[in-house]
Formats: sequence, structure tokens, C-alpha cells
Amino acid sequence: MNPAQSLSDAAPRPYWLDDPSRPEALPALVGDERCDLLVVGGGYSGLWTALLAKERDPARDVVLIEAQEVAWAASGRNGGFCSSSLTHGWANGQSRWPGELTTLERLGRRNLDEIEAALARHGIDCDFERTGEIDIATAPHQVTELREAAAEVTALGLPDYEYLDRDALRTEVDSPTFLAGLWDRTGVAMLHPAKLAWGLKRACLELGVRIYEHTPGDELSSRGPGVAVRTPYGRVFARHAALGTNAFPSLVKRVRPYIAPVYDYALMTEPLTAEQRAAIGWKGRQGLGDAANHFHYFRITPDHRILWGGYDIVHHYGGGVRSEYEHHPATYRKLAEHFFRCFPQLEGIRFTHSWGGAIDTCARFSAFFGTAHGGRVAYALGYTGLGVGASRFGADVMLDLLAGERTERTELEMVRAKPLPFPPEPVRSLGIGITQWSMTRADENGGRRNLWLKAMDKVGMGFDS
Repeated sequence: MNPAQSLSDAAPRPYWLDDPSRPEALPALVGDERCDLLVVGGGYSGLWTALLAKERDPARDVVLIEAQEVAWAASGRNGGFCSSSLTHGWANGQSRWPGELTTLERLGRRNLDEIEAALARHGIDCDFERTGEIDIATAPHQVTELREAAAEVTALGLPDYEYLDRDALRTEVDSPTFLAGLWDRTGVAMLHPAKLAWGLKRACLELGVRIYEHTPGDELSSRGPGVAVRTPYGRVFARHAALGTNAFPSLVKRVRPYIAPVYDYALMTEPLTAEQRAAIGWKGRQGLGDAANHFHYFRITPDHRILWGGYDIVHHYGGGVRSEYEHHPATYRKLAEHFFRCFPQLEGIRFTHSWGGAIDTCARFSAFFGTAHGGRVAYALGYTGLGVGASRFGADVMLDLLAGERTERTELEMVRAKPLPFPPEPVRSLGIGITQWSMTRADENGGRRNLWLKAMDKVGMGFDS
């Protein structure tokens, strides 16, 4: 079968949002509201901030506004990998904050534990499975890289990593393209991302958070001892505000150059039959990702579908976030071709859903933080595709900053420093284009990085998803 034929019935919408348990949207804000804390954004960043604010102080009056519906953006479109990493992987953390890596890994593991505990405490059923994730080598140079990585994590004392040779890996998941793997056994969980967001929404409401959907924040200004945010039909006056807008233009305009929105795409198969499941194994249900620069991520759902995403990183000139960017048929075709190359034993299976979404890429690949308006506003953004878990840590950081507290989190160099900003157009798009071309060349040439990538590494600027 031509791989493109497998896409003929694919619905152009996120699989996770196509769910009968999707809650009704709450009414938009009309008129004026007053509160102690205003949270802007109804994704994970905003929802965790609102929830943690109420758990820290049940008497705090909290309002959350969301421009569309809770889980509509990245929180309902991602792959459902919830990683303990706060640094977009330990290797990125080691290259940027080697002196803090042990602390960052410890805080990240604790954060994932606390997510799991919060799900139990609030009765949130989001198919949470702490199965871990395997990084997979599909080219000979990647085998060497994974062996070296296994030695490094052992030397660093990071827990629960296991190197898998070809035979051991294919015992876990069988693909003729798999050559080796590095399994983080406990640092990653699989979950239903939209159900997580919807569950957090319900938990916030039960704690007294007032949530308004279809209510974008249009303008932020100082107002007496607090701040004010104008919305289409009203205003919110608050002592403090926390911004969880991520890929969308920040209400603090000076941080906008730090973010380059990019689009990532994914496919979801129909449920596998028992025979198809037997052909690939995958009984451990781990998350998987290959080790290329242009990588794929894939996982299996509780009803035995395979999500297959990644590879292309699409940046649009000017960095806009628009609905017409949410679909990219050329990428869908490419992903389908790569899927059947990875799993030829699944020839004939069809995809039921295809979708895309915006990622808040920053030059260091992991979140950065700050305050504005005299400390009355905090922001966390730049998760670069690994925010399902790290956004909860970012919520804690924002609340610490708003409280003016010195904590272990706020003392981190990672929290105190900013990434390099992206240059303005047209240099931004030109640089991103050269970087993508160079990454492709590196994948094709045994992982060897050209002068451009080496220069970007030296100045600490990168581009990823």
C-alpha cells in the first residue's frame, strides 16, 4: 500500500480532543473581575499555577482566563510524554548547567512524583503510566552516542537508566530499524494529555478558582498596587498575574524575542489487532524516540493505537501562531512513510487522526522565567516541547517569584538566567533555515556537526522542538 493511502480517512483534528469526555466550555468573562491572582492561559502552565496557588493558600482569590478552551492548544495536542526532565534532557542540562545538574535532576524527579501524587489526590484519571522512555539508535553513529551517554549517566549517578543492545531492545519493541537503546525506566510517564488538562480544570474549579474560557488577555498594564488585563468584554484587576501563554505572544512584550513558535505534527493509527501487537511486541508500553536531530517520538495508547509524531520542525516567517498552520499534508505523508519503514510488519494499518500544534521554542530548549511590572507579574515560557511535566515546576517558580521568596528553585542559575533572544526577521528565519539544513546534513553524515552548528553550540543558541 502507498503510505499516503493510509491517510485517506484521517480526521484533521487532534486525537486527544476527539473524546466524549471533553467538558463543555465555560462562559467568557463579561464585565469586570477582581482577584488576588490572575492566571493568563488555560494550558498546563496556567492550570498548575492556579491549582498550586490555591493549595498553598486556600483563601487566595484566583481567576484564570483562556483565549480558546482549556487544552485547546499544546496541552491537548502533544504526544502525552510526561518527563521528569526540567532541562529538555539530561544532556542539554549537562551542557548548560553542569554544576546544577544533580539538583535539577533531583527536583525534576520530585516534580514528576508530585504530579503523580496530585493526580491521586484530586482523582484525575488521565491514563497515567510510568513506563519510562527509550531513546533509540537507528544509525551506527547513534549506537556509539548512546553507549557514551549510558556511561555518562552512570558516572553522574543518575538513577534507573539502562543501555539496551540491539537484541535486548528488539525484545522490548521489534523494528528492523532499531540498533540500540537507552531506557530511562522511571523518569517518564505516558498519559492522555487532554484528560490531564480537563482534570486540572475540574480540580481548580472545586478549589474555588473562577475560570473564563473564550477570554483572551488583550493588554496588560499596571494599576495602582496591582495590574489590570483587558479582555474583549471586560477587565480583570489583580494584585498579581502569572502568564502561561507560551507559544502565543506574551503580554510582556520585551520577552517576545526569546520565543520562536514552531509547528510539530503527529498521526494516530487505528487500534492494533492482537496479531499486529504480537508482531511488534511493545508489552512494556514505553515511550519511544529516535536519537536523530530530526527525531520521531512514538507511544502506544491504552486502546492499542500508535501515536507517531515529530521529525519536521516547521517555522513560519514572522513567527505567527495561526489556525492554518495546524495542518501540513507534506509532513503527514513523510511521517506515514517513516512509520512503515520503522514497522513494516504493520503494513495496511490506517491512520485515524492527523494534527499539528505550536511549540514555544527558545534558544536553550528549556523554560526561562522572570518578573515584570515591579514584581507583580511573573512568566514562565520556552519549554520547547517538553512542558507536560516541567510546566508544573514552572508554576511553582512563578508563585515563588510573585511571593518574593528565595527558594531552592529561585536560586538556580537556570531560573535566574535567560536564553539568548532570537534575532529579528529576516535574520531569524534565515538562521533557522540554515540550522535545519545543517541538522539534516548531520543526520546524513554520521552525526558530524558542521561549522554552523558548532558555532551555535559555542554561543549557546540552538533550535529544537
